[in-house]
Amino acid sequence: MKVDVLLGLQWGDEGKGKIVDVMAPKYDVIARFQGGPNAGHTLEFDGIKHVLHQIPSGIFRANTKNVIGNGVVLDPVVFKTEIEKLDKFKLDVKQNLFISKKATLIVPTHKLLDQAYEKEKGDNKIGSTLKGIGPSYQDKIGRQGLRVGDVLSQNFEEKFKKLTSQHFAILKNHDLEYNWDELHAQFKQAIDFLRQFNLIDSEYFLNKEIKSGRSILAEGAQGSLLDIDFGSYPFVTSSNTVTAGACTGLGIAPHHVGEVYGIFKAYSTRVGSGPFPTELIDEEGEKMRKAGNEFGSTTGRPRRCGWMDLPALKYSIMINGVTQLLMMKADVLDTFPVIKVCTKYKLANGQISDTLPYELVNEKIEPVYEELKGWNVPLKGISEDNMPRELSEYIAFLQKELQVPITLISTGPDRLQTIYLKP
Repeated sequence: MKVDVLLGLQWGDEGKGKIVDVMAPKYDVIARFQGGPNAGHTLEFDGIKHVLHQIPSGIFRANTKNVIGNGVVLDPVVFKTEIEKLDKFKLDVKQNLFISKKATLIVPTHKLLDQAYEKEKGDNKIGSTLKGIGPSYQDKIGRQGLRVGDVLSQNFEEKFKKLTSQHFAILKNHDLEYNWDELHAQFKQAIDFLRQFNLIDSEYFLNKEIKSGRSILAEGAQGSLLDIDFGSYPFVTSSNTVTAGACTGLGIAPHHVGEVYGIFKAYSTRVGSGPFPTELIDEEGEKMRKAGNEFGSTTGRPRRCGWMDLPALKYSIMINGVTQLLMMKADVLDTFPVIKVCTKYKLANGQISDTLPYELVNEKIEPVYEELKGWNVPLKGISEDNMPRELSEYIAFLQKELQVPITLISTGPDRLQTIYLKP
């Protein structure tokens, strides 16, 4: 049985949480392969909105096993809060949730370091979520981090003190206020809570599931254009958000990868700093933001909004090996009489290009647009059989340009507001 991969193709916030929830009944296992509490996967059903940060989005499906993979950085405090919020739904979380012993722990000083580093950058700040993601991945690569399996060690507290003492040596050079006793006590409670769960060797677990013929969906966080290697560096996250990250973040061989589902919005958004060629800093951008409720589910920050960027989307499709495209938030464009699509870039030297330049951050880019007629009707409640002609034309235009089939469109936040398209 192959492992299917689901990931975002833009700068994050594409709607991965909803789609994992929608697709979960098809899979025996949902496995998160990277990122941490900087993710905000939103699910909506039965009139209730849920935001998950670290727990895989299949947790609301009773017969689905959920795995937090080794590529994830886990904050025990956030984890405890998330689990407690799920208590009222009577989910069998301890039965259906499995956590890799090799996942890296976020300790309280990671978040303090995150604040200090971002403050130090001043106007050049990256737009970090300040969740300690970057510093925890730094410690992982620096071979001094703590991992989930360490909480089972008798000398865990000693390891914790050794790591945080190194962090304090850095923090003393920064003007930052915090109550360490309170942060430490909160962390110790969360570690005791974490020990109650299924802490596993996830690579053995997942490969056994594959061998047994179980169906697995690998769930990514953030978006491909935020990948540490292939994103708009340095305005990126600290992990590999692309398909290859599913292999390293779960311990599965590349030949096990099956379908690669690429999720994208019918327009573009970005949170925080960094290049955004099609950004709309005008009334249209504000209209998009309000219609799409474009505010970060993790930070609450307003998202920057703009038109579809095909050069960026083609790039993401290429590096991920996308086999199916899923288009989200088509309904946000319901009231736009004209819909623009950036098909190429005009660079500073006058050259017209359909590829991402290396200097995406510093290169002056002018989008070259094609215009399509908007549908000007609400998409709520429609099916494939009664889709507006203009929407069908928009989908056909994108498929022709991208050379990958669009097999699903989302017309609202609820799991029922989903249309599967015939090939």
